[in-house]
Amino acid sequence: MAARKRAGGRKRARGQRLAQIRAAFALTRKHDPRLVPLLAAVALGTLALFVVLGFVLDSPVLYGLIGPLAAFTAALFVFGRRAQRATFAQVEGQPGAAAAVLQSARGDWRVTPGVAFTRNQDLVHRAIGRPGVVLVAEGAPHRVAGLLAQERKRVSRVAAEVPVHEVVIGDDKGQVPLRKLQTHLLKLPRRLKPAQVNALDKRLKALPAGNLAMPKGPLPKNVKLPRGPRPPR
Repeated sequence: MAARKRAGGRKRARGQRLAQIRAAFALTRKHDPRLVPLLAAVALGTLALFVVLGFVLDSPVLYGLIGPLAAFTAALFVFGRRAQRATFAQVEGQPGAAAAVLQSARGDWRVTPGVAFTRNQDLVHRAIGRPGVVLVAEGAPHRVAGLLAQERKRVSRVAAEVPVHEVVIGDDKGQVPLRKLQTHLLKLPRRLKPAQVNALDKRLKALPAGNLAMPKGPLPKNVKLPRGPRPPR
């Protein structure tokens, strides 16, 4: 009975992954008409390269076996990059997009969306992790500057010794593009131990919440943001 349940669970998990891949492919193809020809070109080009290498190195059978796997891997890599670009294009510029990216980032991040905001839908989100506290703002730069200062002051009241990093989402100088936010998080120096992250999370959760509700997230239905690369240990 237990083995049957485990097998059923694995089958459901595979079905969910396939459904996610199909949804990602449909979304990417919709926003990237060149996707299918590009994937075909990458796969065929990689396969042809391995066939040529097989004859040059006098190992046609070996490289003939490796070629299809290499072609599939190369096409899958290109698909992942194009799918990531299409997904970010869906959410970029919409209120709450940065929070969605934070919540999908790899690593032990404790994310609280909309800890500070304006009625113009400028938002500051708080993420707690090994680098300390990361405040991520999205909105007009001249308005979010005050929000960041306000939230930094709130954090310092209960955790003055903890590093606080400020990020403003955007494409201008000194800002971080939404599509690069996950990578930016990985580059921050790790200053806290896991136990310190837990304690910090509890202290900051005790802070009073705002009175207004954060705008609803912008993620399209049945599509998840791609997770970033694994953080260093």
